[in-house]
Amino acid sequence: MQKSVLITGVLGGIGSNLAKAFSEKGYNVIGLDIKNKKSPYSNKFFQFDLNLYCTDSRYKIKMERLFDKEIKDLFLLINNAAVQILSGLKEIKLKDWNQTLNVNLTGPLLLSQFFIDKLTKSKGSIINIASIHQQLTKQRFVSYATSKSALVGLTKSLSVDLQGVVRVNTISPAAIDTKMLRAGFNNNKALVNKLNKIHPIQRIGKPAEVSKLALLLAEDELGFINGANLQIDGGISNVLKDLD
Repeated sequence: MQKSVLITGVLGGIGSNLAKAFSEKGYNVIGLDIKNKKSPYSNKFFQFDLNLYCTDSRYKIKMERLFDKEIKDLFLLINNAAVQILSGLKEIKLKDWNQTLNVNLTGPLLLSQFFIDKLTKSKGSIINIASIHQQLTKQRFVSYATSKSALVGLTKSLSVDLQGVVRVNTISPAAIDTKMLRAGFNNNKALVNKLNKIHPIQRIGKPAEVSKLALLLAEDELGFINGANLQIDGGISNVLKDLD
């Protein structure tokens, strides 16, 4: 029987590569994204607003009815969608803070809760995509870093709460070479090269590397890994930077 994987944020840099990798491995890929455009590696695609799912009960009921109708079985849930709204403590707006927590933390919780019966039946697992910001962060990332730290905490607590039911793990990437990352540096090649150099491996990560790790976590060969936070960071979490 073909295994099904549901990937949130499927149209993003990491999400689209996750869809490609799992599709090439023979999975039935179900993609969710707030943007409504074609997802080339998804067998099924649903436009889906995670923030609305967490805040509007009518929308939540509507989408869950659709999922019940369209998704008959599920082997793997990948909570990949995220929002990153930069602001320092004095700038943070409650609306932005709540949206960040809804998309990055509460959404994964609610989706895990909704799909747990299907995941239990298939003896599947959940993979949460966190970030290096769960451990190391910088100024103006207060909301994002907090949400990703809490997502790792959710992973650990669910792995205990769901013991013997499904496995739950986290992948925490450092800088990954996506269009969004390069846009954050205004597509400045010199700045991206500087970012490469501060990683001990002398480059930033590739979306395909995150996808390959997710594939390994999904399969039974590594079934003893549970409640783990696997960092894929090129060694940057080991760096203590000298003064220039």
